[in-house]
Amino acid sequence: MLCHIPAGRRGPFVWLVPSLWTLALGLWGLSRQDSVWRDEAATWQVAGRSTGEIVDMLGNVDAVHGLYYLLMHGLFELFGASTTTLRLPSVLAVAAAAACVAVIGRRLAGFWAGLGGGMALGLLPAVQFYLQEGRPYALVAAGAGLSTLLLVSLLSEAPGPERRVRPRWTAYAGTVLVCALLNWLSLLVLPAHAVTLWWVRAGRRVWLRWAAYGACAVAGALPLVLFSRSQSDQVSWIPPLTWHMMIGPAILLALGGVCALADRPRSDRPRTDGPRTGGPRTGRLSATAVGLPLLAVPQLGLIGISLVQPLFLDRYVLFSMLGLALLIGAGLGAAVRAARPLFPRGAGLLVPGAIGVSVLALLPVELDKRAPASRVDDVLAVAGEVARLGRPGDAVLFVPAARRDTALVSPGAFAGLADVALERGPVASATLKGEEADPARIREALLGQRRVLLVTDAAKVAKPSGAARDAAKAAVLKERFKVVEDRQVRGRRVTVYERR
Repeated sequence: MLCHIPAGRRGPFVWLVPSLWTLALGLWGLSRQDSVWRDEAATWQVAGRSTGEIVDMLGNVDAVHGLYYLLMHGLFELFGASTTTLRLPSVLAVAAAAACVAVIGRRLAGFWAGLGGGMALGLLPAVQFYLQEGRPYALVAAGAGLSTLLLVSLLSEAPGPERRVRPRWTAYAGTVLVCALLNWLSLLVLPAHAVTLWWVRAGRRVWLRWAAYGACAVAGALPLVLFSRSQSDQVSWIPPLTWHMMIGPAILLALGGVCALADRPRSDRPRTDGPRTGGPRTGRLSATAVGLPLLAVPQLGLIGISLVQPLFLDRYVLFSMLGLALLIGAGLGAAVRAARPLFPRGAGLLVPGAIGVSVLALLPVELDKRAPASRVDDVLAVAGEVARLGRPGDAVLFVPAARRDTALVSPGAFAGLADVALERGPVASATLKGEEADPARIREALLGQRRVLLVTDAAKVAKPSGAARDAAKAAVLKERFKVVEDRQVRGRRVTVYERR
């Protein structure tokens, strides 16, 4: 259908079609068979607290996600707690990011490049994972897309008076700041944009404006960055960087480089040429000049940071996938231009055909990302097992204590059960998992029980716990109790013990 629409009337379609396409991908299997895994469980249980309780908790843990928790709290208050409320913001955010990629691609490389890049974003495996994730990374990607679009719009024009460009520079700084408050590693978008400015040889005035407004965004996020460093033990589980961990980024950069080779200059592409007020601007904007730095710099920056402190997780730089999508779009646009002299009527079918083939080729990935098994565990499934196995008056233990998230997300399944190790609940202690009693008191409490339900990790994902409290729990269960039933479901395990 798009092939037969006159070029002058395609404007809205270039972002509307990718947005709707990405929205459809996100709504497909959104509930993941009514499963919620441990990271999403943190969002769920914190969003259910009051604003004051959330603020109290942020002083002790997870300050880096504070803005996101407050946002989700508001949504849970308005629409209720459900997997739809939990994940729909991420779906909408990636749809918005796809629209930004499409508009940028259209400006820099033509209609088909914009359409192809916008539709490709939602198909990237990493994006498909976080497209339906109740965490802030998709929102950061949307903000990175908007800030990049604002920068491109500013570079596409000749230098103008401050009053004309100030609103967009202010919006740029505000967007970067909001992204940083959602995840401060998103500040890596600034050096990516700096590489773009260098690539197109932006003038001195543009550099000064970018530096000033970027510095404002960094200054606004700096208190959060410094404070969250005091909670760095939360990421102590991230393993040190190894060579095999860099295989993924290397493949992405290679793919981006191949797509960039197809991005050739076009006569209708916006130039950064203009009056030499404030310094020469002789470069030319291109999808490569924007997309390749956006893909490469955050990846390489996170690798560099991880050499100092292990932080290498792909979700922290999910927004770099916008650069890859933009480059893929540029490659598709180049293919359409190359095919047009040979197939003037059919060249426009190349992009829809490539997207269709990609959907079929990635179908196993698409199905896998929408299955509960795509995550390490499922707190709702194990809560159902507890509800089935538990009896009023039974005791319940959690090993490690973080597995208490099951009870926090599904309190009804634990009605009538006594959490004998808990001394102060998560809300009262302003923590995620609560505070447990000392090992001696836990042992004493267990010796007074006849039946105990142990909620822990399934054998294939369980890791040894060095906590003295967990050792005390295991010792009492081994000495005084026997196993009468054991169930493992979706990465979690429930074991029923009775007194010997």
